[in-house]
Amino acid sequence: MESLIVLVNRIQRACTVLGDYGGDNNAFSSLWEALPSVAVVGGQSSGKSSVLESIVGRDFLPRGSGIVTRRPLVLQLHKADEGQPEYAEFLHLPKRRFTDFDAVRREIEEETNRITGRTKQISPIPIHLSIYSPNVVNLTLIDLPGLTKVAIEGQPDGIVQDIENMVRSYIEKPNSVILAISPANQDIATSDAIKISREVDPTGERTFGVLTKLDLMDKGTNALDVLEGRSYWLQHPWVGVVNRSQADINRNVDMIAARRREREYFSSSPDYGHLASKMGSEYLAKLLSRHLESVIRAQIPSIASLINKSIDELESEMDHLGRPIAIDAGAQLYTILELCRAFDRIFKEHLDGGRPGGDRIYGVFDNQLAAALKKLPFDRYLSLQNVKKVVSEADGYQPHLIAPEQGYRRLIEGALQYFRGPAEASVDAVHYVLKELVRKSIGETQELKRFPPLQAELAAAANEALERFRDESKKTTLRLVDMEASYLTVDFFRKLPQEVEKGGNPAASTTDRYSEGHFRRIGSNVSAYINMVSETLKNSIPKAVVHCQVREAKRSLLDHFYTQLGKEGKPLLQLLDEDPALMERRQQCAKRLELYKAARDEVDSVLWVR
Repeated sequence: MESLIVLVNRIQRACTVLGDYGGDNNAFSSLWEALPSVAVVGGQSSGKSSVLESIVGRDFLPRGSGIVTRRPLVLQLHKADEGQPEYAEFLHLPKRRFTDFDAVRREIEEETNRITGRTKQISPIPIHLSIYSPNVVNLTLIDLPGLTKVAIEGQPDGIVQDIENMVRSYIEKPNSVILAISPANQDIATSDAIKISREVDPTGERTFGVLTKLDLMDKGTNALDVLEGRSYWLQHPWVGVVNRSQADINRNVDMIAARRREREYFSSSPDYGHLASKMGSEYLAKLLSRHLESVIRAQIPSIASLINKSIDELESEMDHLGRPIAIDAGAQLYTILELCRAFDRIFKEHLDGGRPGGDRIYGVFDNQLAAALKKLPFDRYLSLQNVKKVVSEADGYQPHLIAPEQGYRRLIEGALQYFRGPAEASVDAVHYVLKELVRKSIGETQELKRFPPLQAELAAAANEALERFRDESKKTTLRLVDMEASYLTVDFFRKLPQEVEKGGNPAASTTDRYSEGHFRRIGSNVSAYINMVSETLKNSIPKAVVHCQVREAKRSLLDHFYTQLGKEGKPLLQLLDEDPALMERRQQCAKRLELYKAARDEVDSVLWVR
């Protein structure tokens, strides 16, 4: 089932191409976490790079002293058919094939320097390299910076911890296979790779131990205690390898010859001859490949589940983003009308209580209008001094004979003018609420978010309509106030108690008619009448406002916009001009969806044959 590793390689590349690797904690990054791979861990100068080159069969990694690997290298090996040429591809150079592996080394160095600069800094941003060759097995390896104990000159003090944190971020993943590289000519108890592996994998079920430099051990010593699991036991067998010497590297001894020498070393060794079939870089590569396949096989159901979850999320996002705009004018008009209806539905939900906001209109009437009516300065207007003044001015040169009817009328008409302010304020307050609900409804209409020009046009048309409704509402509410002044309620005054003279004669003397008590009674009577009118307007103003503004906003908010939209020559496509960022987002979403669906099909095909 080598195709399982190839399948995972493709999914990993898809995640990385689309920026999902290292992203937020969502289904995409979870999918990356679920994909098994082999993380190569070792201290500096442990022979880590030589092991990788032996597995690949090519000399392609940068060499030197100190920290050479300064960015993670995600190495995907693809087994090609016999006779096919070997080549390499970088993810950041997708259209370029490298057949010269010296050029591969230079590109790794240049790409590392592009992020870290020509310093000894490190970066967690990985380099992705794929190698296609008949001489490899299907395998994914992640080469990590070598662990170190001290910072050298030119490195920040925290680089030791930074490298350890980076290594941990890869090997802590439960689906990560750890390839722990340790040199045989050092005490295994001091191995950096074993130390950190034991911390994240205490049972050793995910760790493969590799001993390098067996040929460099002191004469008379061997590493059998380690290789046979007596010094440090792992659930998987230890593998010993013999890398090329520095002299071999200087003489450009090719990997095929190096592999042959390695096989001869183990087969002829008196110490390791009985283990020769389970030693060497070729055996290590096959062992890792078989194990990685088994890990992937066990993870296939969870991988399939995460892919399906990602597809569901992407399809949901595509629904929110909407489909591409049609070229046909009729289809464009239909799209605009559908968007308008979606906005109108949300706007009405705000008014009718399905969404918050409409209750603020009731608050205008129940709180704001009522409070404004109570605050009107009638106490000052109907003060004894002002009542005397108004009544006297109304009488002119000839005092009233029985009752000061003109004085009453002038006092009432003057008082009624105070109601104009609260009436207009109620209209303006409801207008403000409606404008705010229009703004809110446009923002909540998901389908509109992709079309800023249409959003602006809708807002302008809706606000223009609300201005017309406000003007009509003001006319109506002020007309209600004027109507109260135009015709007074006569029955109210007929029911008032008559003034009676002390002797029982209804007629009063001229002196009594101009007494303070007489003017106080006039002020009291007018106040009672004004209170009656206030209660009437308190009920009728809301009705007028709702009829002229709220009801019309629900019925015909966009009628004028629809009329203008239907006129010939209206540039419909301009209204459907999308935000470039949203268009890019849709394209990326479509690419993700396409790749994940392809991955799902491949995973499903594997599930069917299990």
